[in-house]
Amino acid sequence: MRMVRTVVLSLGLLLLSAVLLPRVLANHSWGGYHWARTANPFTLKLGDNVSSAWKAYLSEASTDWSVSSVLDTTIVAGNGGKNCKATAGRIEVCNRKYGNNGWLGLAQVWVSSTHITQALAKMNDTYFTTNTYNKPEWRRLVMCQEIAHGFGLDHQDEAFDNTNLGTCMDYTSNPLGPPSNEHPNAHDYEELEIIYAHLDAITTVGQSTARNPGNMPEWVAAGEFGNASDWGKEIRNNGKVALYERDFGGGNKLFSFVIFAR
Repeated sequence: MRMVRTVVLSLGLLLLSAVLLPRVLANHSWGGYHWARTANPFTLKLGDNVSSAWKAYLSEASTDWSVSSVLDTTIVAGNGGKNCKATAGRIEVCNRKYGNNGWLGLAQVWVSSTHITQALAKMNDTYFTTNTYNKPEWRRLVMCQEIAHGFGLDHQDEAFDNTNLGTCMDYTSNPLGPPSNEHPNAHDYEELEIIYAHLDAITTVGQSTARNPGNMPEWVAAGEFGNASDWGKEIRNNGKVALYERDFGGGNKLFSFVIFAR
């Protein structure tokens, strides 16, 4: 009888492990937010609003994330303009000297219900022209990470001085490592597979007529929320990275992911 109980208990633990294992291995999405789409893999446009100093890093990040089995990215002409305004159905990627405002990189993601509708990835050249950050490893880390927040990925780790995890979704004081935190790792691709495991009846990708299923108000979709005072409620902030949420009502929200300069 004791042996039977032991076998049953062992089988139960194995089944429980099988159910929980995917969540243990990949758990850095944020709130389950994702782009609505009707098929996988889907192609997401990255609007190129960056200067020549950043184009190679944008290209690298696009290539890196397109390794995913559920997501491809393609670089297109940007619509962001001088102030880097969002465009429905894509991620606009920008750089400029945004000033000594404290942030090195900023990702902003608009959602309607559980669906991402548009996003920005911004690099602040006020800091990237300094000796601390004017380095390929820092440019790769920030570009790779800010774009990925627009997919629905969060950080794998937010500790500053611990050992690198080998992914750009791990904040660090030393992107070169070892291991290097300049590119995605297998854990990131696994999480994308989990986030995009189900399909939707609508799409928010590209210039679809159904790209705004929550009927997001035009002033929300077209608004500029570049100042910290526009970001809304602070969700978390460890002095190195932070997340803010602005709730517009009706299921429409803006999330701002911040990497602070040292």
